Formats: sequence, C-alpha cells, structure tokens
Amino acid sequence: MVRTLLLIAVLLSVSVTAYSQPALKTENVILISLDGLRWQELFSGIDEKLMMHEDYVENGDDLRDRFWDDDPAVRREKLMPFFWNTIAEEGQLYGNQDLGSRVLVTNGLDFSYPGYNEILTGFADERIDSNDKIWNPNRTVLEFVNNQPMYNGKVAAFGSWDVFPYIINAKRSGIPVNAGFEPVEGENLTDRERFLNELIHEIPSPWGSVRLDAFTHHYALETLKKNAPRLLYIAYGETDDFAHNGNYEAYIKSTLQTDKFISDLWEFVQNHESYRDKTTFIITTDHGRGTEPLDTWQHHGTDIEGADEIWIAAIGPDTPELGEVRNSETIYQTQIAKTVAHLLGLDYRNQRPVGDVIETITQ
Repeated sequence: MVRTLLLIAVLLSVSVTAYSQPALKTENVILISLDGLRWQELFSGIDEKLMMHEDYVENGDDLRDRFWDDDPAVRREKLMPFFWNTIAEEGQLYGNQDLGSRVLVTNGLDFSYPGYNEILTGFADERIDSNDKIWNPNRTVLEFVNNQPMYNGKVAAFGSWDVFPYIINAKRSGIPVNAGFEPVEGENLTDRERFLNELIHEIPSPWGSVRLDAFTHHYALETLKKNAPRLLYIAYGETDDFAHNGNYEAYIKSTLQTDKFISDLWEFVQNHESYRDKTTFIITTDHGRGTEPLDTWQHHGTDIEGADEIWIAAIGPDTPELGEVRNSETIYQTQIAKTVAHLLGLDYRNQRPVGDVIETITQ
C-alpha cells in the first residue's frame, strides 16, 4: 500500500509539472541558436581589423561600404537590424561585456556539443567532451516538455549540423529532429517542403556535416505553418563554419542573413493568430570566439581566451522592454533550459541540478 501511494505521488510530480507562478501570457517558445557568433559583432558590428584583412576577406571595399560606420551603434544596426530595431526596442539583450553584462559558458570546453548540451539540459556534463555523434545520455528540456500531456507532439527541432539528432537524442525522446542533409519526411509534405527536399541534394554545401542555413530556416518555417508547434528549436550553423574557414566576409554576410531569418520568423508569429502576442523568442549561441591575437577570431576552445563569453536575447509578451542590459548579474548558459520551461508554465528539473530561471526575462 505504501509503495502504491509513493508511486502515485511520483507520477503526479512528473505529470503535473505546472506550478505556482504569476500568470504568463507566453504559450509558445521558439529557442534559436547561432553557432559561434561572437558578442563583439552583435554589440559593436563589423570588426575594423578584420573587414579589410586580406587573409580573411576578398571584397573588403564592399564590406566597408555595406557595414562600416565610425559609430558602433550604427555598425551593429547595419549588421543585425532586427536585433537592434526590434529586440532592443521591445525585448532584452545580454552579453555586452564592455557594459558590465556577462553571459558565460560553464562546461570549460567551449565548443559545440558541450555547449548545446548545456543550453538544452541546463547543466554541463563532463561526459560530453567531443563533437562525436554519441546519443546524449541526458534528457533535454525539449524532451521534458514533450513528455508533458499538454505539449506532447508539439515539440520540434531543426538544425544545420548533422549532430543534432544525437544531441537531442531523437531515438529516445521521440522528438522530430531534422538536421544535416536529411530531407523532411511525412505523408502530407507541402509543395515547399518537396522543393526543399530536391534542392538539398542539388546545392552543394561547403561542409560535410553542416547544411546551408536557408534549408534549416525554411524547413522550420514550414513546420510552424503546418503543425504549429508549442516549442520549436532552430539551430543555425553557418557563422561558426565560415569562421573556422577563415572567411570573415561570409561570416558577416551570414550574420546579416540569419538576422533576416529571425525577423521573418517574428513577422510570421506576429501575423498568426495562434502565435501573436503569445510567443517568446530566446536567442543565444553555444560558445564565443577569440579576439587577441587577431587570428583567434576563427577559433574557440579551452585555450582561446573569451571563448566562454556568449550572449542571450529575448523578446515576447512576458519580457520587459529593457533593451541592451548594463551592469547586470552574470547569466550562465545553464539558465536557458529552465527559463524556456518556466515560460511554458513548467518547473523543469533533471537528474542533475539545473541553472535558475533568468528572472528578468520572465517578469
């Protein structure tokens, strides 16, 4: 009898995860990551030392004409207009180290799989120490949300990097994860999905494990239109790979295009009855990059100073309009997962302690 009562108590604690909190307007969350985008470009725009550097740029004059201004506030708006014309006006941006706003990675490795595990689980795991295709032993916040009756079947993920099915553990979690060069599957594909499935094999990617972000974006957008997920994760990847290639010109142009992709998602949300004024975007990155010596902009990892410095942006109906945040308490990558769940009215827990909710985003 005692064991039966204990079992009932456990089941109730797992299934009834909505908890006492002020009523939030958010009913949907779109979590977005831009792989390896430095906070320096986000908050100051194009780098003067790199934009004309012959080792990293072919068309420096074009970059200067399009993106340069003596005023960093103007430069950053040229590079990421949605972030600075919309999020900065209606949401929040954290991570400008020059203004006393710090956002840090805690895993100590400062590369992708450990970073994505930290974003999605809320804790760093010493077992995640490579970018190999290993099924993540940890349950992510995506899996946690999908296991709740009110959200079951309403969680989806799209990534440019082909390791994401392993990071999210699609095999165990049952979450549909479209990533790498895999076409979308299903019986009721839209015309655009069929077209993208053809193009993905016809347009070569510069990399063997990362597709071009346009495919990730449009696949995700079609799912928003067709299936209306309540929690959607989109992981853009080009910025990191162009940086590793030493192609600063492509890195900058990809940053601008990704800003446009996010703007398009926001416009769709604001014009869709199921999402309008009910959806929060949380946007971040998995790791930072170096700045000094100059060539370390290409790299990240434990030996690169600044690779643990990241940023977070948020916009939605429960996020006060703080704009560019100054002199704030340090925020950690581990806090993102619980914040996502909190916005959906859930108290996220895992087998290890997770980072606290970022309270300023959900007031």
